[in-house]
Amino acid sequence: MELYNYNEIKVDEAEELNNASWKPLMRQLFVFSGVGSIYFVLGLFFGAPTVFIPQIKKDANSTEVLTDEMASWLSSVHGYSALPWVLIIPVLSRLVGRKIPFLIVCINTIVGVIVFYCSANTIQLLLSEIMQGLLLASNMTLLVVIVTEYTSTRYRGLFLAIESVIFYWGVWVANLIGTFFHWKNIGIVAFVCSLYSLSAFVWPESPSWLAMKGRFDESAAAHHWLKGFDKDSQNELVNLINSQKEYLRVCAQREENKSRYELRSVIETISTEAFYKPLLLCVAFMSLYHFSGKMVCGMYTIELIKQISDNETTAYIGMLIMDFVTIVGMQIGCGLAKVVSRRTLLFGSSGIGVIFLFAISLYLHLMSLNLISENKLLSISLLTLFSMTISVGVIILQPPLFGELIFLRYTSSSLLIITLYSQLLMATVLKVAPYIFKTLTLQGAFFFYGASASVFALILYKYLPETKDKTVQEIEAYFEEPHKSDHASKMLIDDHENIDRRLRDES
Repeated sequence: MELYNYNEIKVDEAEELNNASWKPLMRQLFVFSGVGSIYFVLGLFFGAPTVFIPQIKKDANSTEVLTDEMASWLSSVHGYSALPWVLIIPVLSRLVGRKIPFLIVCINTIVGVIVFYCSANTIQLLLSEIMQGLLLASNMTLLVVIVTEYTSTRYRGLFLAIESVIFYWGVWVANLIGTFFHWKNIGIVAFVCSLYSLSAFVWPESPSWLAMKGRFDESAAAHHWLKGFDKDSQNELVNLINSQKEYLRVCAQREENKSRYELRSVIETISTEAFYKPLLLCVAFMSLYHFSGKMVCGMYTIELIKQISDNETTAYIGMLIMDFVTIVGMQIGCGLAKVVSRRTLLFGSSGIGVIFLFAISLYLHLMSLNLISENKLLSISLLTLFSMTISVGVIILQPPLFGELIFLRYTSSSLLIITLYSQLLMATVLKVAPYIFKTLTLQGAFFFYGASASVFALILYKYLPETKDKTVQEIEAYFEEPHKSDHASKMLIDDHENIDRRLRDES
């Protein structure tokens, strides 16, 4: 294929392209808005159980209409139903592209929203939650991939950061609707957003996937439609096509000994420190987030505050404040991440969050002994401050840390393992939360989450390296040569052949 050369475009053509330079950004925003709308729906479904569970109990004027067992399933089942899709979506997106799987996710979501809105009993609600497992699984296996491949490098980080915030806006809007209106109105908002996501019908296919399949002309056309003809875009396209041509050439050479090569590749992958050490750190980081109780507090906010304050109005107000503070905390965290090191932000956030967990546990214990009286403002303040501290660091650092720790050559296998672990852990933590509250009592539960988060924070404190402003080669050198990490930069500058080898591996 004859590649476009930016320098060979005529002057009048270049002027015309420069005048239309806003079009690629608008097209990328168009694609991102479709992904963002379906991601917003995911947030709506996460926030929905927080409000529809107490509403159903209140409307029936009985707690027996919705048992604790069913309530725990309604809050967690989408995590379990996502597990098979975590395996299916990557295979499907590799075979048929990114666009078709995304449309399947959107259509399935629309059907699930209709079931949700028309639900007349808890079994139908449970079915709608099960159907949203596909949407949840698409989060790390498809949605992030689309944003990464369809957007320019200069905007990619911003889009990914906004995507994380969109999810929590969805949670907050769901809780806001459930506070002032009937919970089924959440389904109306979700339906409109799901319909908008069908705008993907007019998207081009991913340029990266087309290049991977050897369809270089189509890849160039899609790339130009999305990212324009500027110099950076042209360089990105040339590098993309050249790297995929080299990849296809290598694959053709290996085809004769495919089975033997794949077996050797698997053995080499799982035995290399550069694979399993970053993977274990990502697992520990994911465990820190879920065992901190942030997701549990978000899902069971109303019930928790009602147990503390014994006031339903206070519970709903506290829920909205906590959700809004989470969003504000994430915005603050995004700003701090630009000026503060990863380790400082992570351990400052998790450390203060753990202190608030122990403080809440102590406060509830003193209340149970009648040594202090209940204070509604203090109760909400403690939960709100805990929510903010976790959102400032632990939540917003997930995308950058995963992106910096996992090497490009191990992305597919690492993300598969992390996603499976994350969905299973999240579903299990949410499922057993009511039993933890019942068995350990409220003060015991907060102590448990504080102690658990402390363990994973200490593990990360000991083994997690600083990754901010470090090159891929410096991070890789840390894991491959931990005893020489202090001299990684000097070694990489002196050893040019080693750098070239690693760069070829990553391509």
